[in-house]
Amino acid sequence: MAIGRANAVAEAPARRYALDDLLAVMARLRDKDAGCPWDVAQSYATIAPYTIEEAYEVADAIARDDREALKEELGDLLLQVVYHAQMASEEGRFHFADVVDGITRKMVRRHPHVFGDATRAEFLATDMWGRIKDAEKAERGGVNPLSRFGDVPLAFPALTRAVKLQKRAAKVGFDWASVSPVLDKAKEELDELKATVEAPDETADASGARRASEELGDLLFAIANIARHLGVDPEGALRDANAKFVRRFGQVEEALARHGRKAEDATLEEMDRLWDEAKSSEKA
Repeated sequence: MAIGRANAVAEAPARRYALDDLLAVMARLRDKDAGCPWDVAQSYATIAPYTIEEAYEVADAIARDDREALKEELGDLLLQVVYHAQMASEEGRFHFADVVDGITRKMVRRHPHVFGDATRAEFLATDMWGRIKDAEKAERGGVNPLSRFGDVPLAFPALTRAVKLQKRAAKVGFDWASVSPVLDKAKEELDELKATVEAPDETADASGARRASEELGDLLFAIANIARHLGVDPEGALRDANAKFVRRFGQVEEALARHGRKAEDATLEEMDRLWDEAKSSEKA
């Protein structure tokens, strides 16, 4: 059935394809006899990195405000969902339709102010979303207060995971009341890192490097905490800083190129001056 449907898809390129066509194509690609050897050889573990990569490419298209790229990247991300669902279907675990049914039911269940009797005011004032999520976790096997971090994915970007962990701790009162002491904590961690790297021969061996890495990790964790208190996404803030760095350094390279030179030909002092000019021009 899947092979016949996939063949029909390939033979009718003029018509507009639908979701069922994509499901048929994936089933054909994974067919052990008539499919693609590469696709057949894949597993959840080998496909997972592509799933993460495609999610980032969706975010990149949004950041660049490129709607055509967004359309393409959303298709690539959808393919990842179809891929995992196809592998699960082959195992007899679940099908793509079960994925759709599950997320639809979840959205209806978690929005009682839209699909149920609750009011919007009740939903916002009582953290109804959080209480529904907790109830769902309890139904799946109970909530163990000693493992409240257990469902925060290890695969999250580290700064994002740090914020998630901090939010969980804050729910039970393990948190500062304002951002000011968090800033003090970050300064304390910076001082500890500075003391570590400035100690004589401190980072010369593996144990010293580990200590420096640990202190740097503590500083980054504190920075994530500052971002949480400010209501800022640290990953987004760092992406913006990356983009700003690329943009300003590009202006440095352009300024040098106007005189027939490359960055490799310039001194640090020259590049610093051109950097300051690029910075000033942006602010102006």
